[in-house]
Amino acid sequence: MVLVVTAADWLFFLVAWEIMSLSSFFLVSYDYAEEEVRKAGWLYLIATHCGTIFLFLLLLSAAWKTGSFDFASFTILKTLPMSTAVLFFFCALIGFGTKAGLFPLHTWLPDAHPAAPSHVSALMSGVMIKTGIYGILRTLTFLPELPPWCGAVLFTLGICGALFGIAMATMQTDINRSLAFSSVENIVIIFLGLGISLFAAGIGQPVAAALAMAGALLHIWNHALFKGLLFLGAGSLVHGTGTRELSKMGGLMRRMPVT
Repeated sequence: MVLVVTAADWLFFLVAWEIMSLSSFFLVSYDYAEEEVRKAGWLYLIATHCGTIFLFLLLLSAAWKTGSFDFASFTILKTLPMSTAVLFFFCALIGFGTKAGLFPLHTWLPDAHPAAPSHVSALMSGVMIKTGIYGILRTLTFLPELPPWCGAVLFTLGICGALFGIAMATMQTDINRSLAFSSVENIVIIFLGLGISLFAAGIGQPVAAALAMAGALLHIWNHALFKGLLFLGAGSLVHGTGTRELSKMGGLMRRMPVT
């Protein structure tokens, strides 16, 4: 993850991205003796590589346009025709959105987090899925100003995904699965802010765009902290009770007062 956010060229970025994806696959599959865990691990691996296909297309197209893999040379992309810029945007949205767990590309996330050990889920949900948001933000810095409807697409996905994620979270009996759907909700809240920012910038409202972007960036930190703590707390409960079923976790105030 550190290599992903410090890479200065697309080729190294993709290598780091693949290392991150493969290492997290092995972490998700840690309890591989269980069939449910193996299925969750393979679903995650397939989903993340489907997203990587779009990132590879984005990389090749950008390198072909600029003649370089270096991020510094990607400023040339500011002169792209709008149709090409929108195509690049949607490649990034699908590629990075899959990793981030953006609705409706989130299919791997509710299965992977219950399968992984809780401290791994804390790292994946709190930090790793944010690398997808970083990728989209980094791509936006290379592209010309996009039409307002691109922002409308993002905040529509955000509104729908937030309602879906929180509704599903309230219906779960597995504590880790409930927190996983909560992550889907919070990720799309961040995308909601990004969408409003893009839309406001596109209609000539820089102050509203800046406020929406600030809100999205603030919630990245907010979610990283509280979801990491929630998964670590859930791990303590699972370790203490021997179950992830919420209905079997009665009397915890007396049994585990510190947690």
